[in-house]
Amino acid sequence: MDILTGNELISGATVYLDGQGNWIEDLQAARLFSKEDKAELDSAIVATKATGRVISVEAEEVEQVEGRIVPKRLRERIRAAGPTAPLTLNGQAYDRQHLGEDGHVSI
Repeated sequence: MDILTGNELISGATVYLDGQGNWIEDLQAARLFSKEDKAELDSAIVATKATGRVISVEAEEVEQVEGRIVPKRLRERIRAAGPTAPLTLNGQAYDRQHLGEDGHVSI
């Protein structure tokens, strides 16, 4: 199984494509693509790249462990867990910009 992951352009946050075509921050709500869904996965990558809102889009291999989505690569497990350093800007907590209504990708 695969998921689609990328980074939100403005903030750099890790995001995942859900079943409705929206880019979200919750790995557990990501759409799972089977091998039979290859054409849909490829279409979603092309459509996302055309928007310019999400960068570094790639398919990531995952497995389900006790009902939870778990990336197979360590790199993606680290990205899914969130920043490894505190989010601060000039000593203040930083609440990054979130995807808005236009975070949707039609495929």
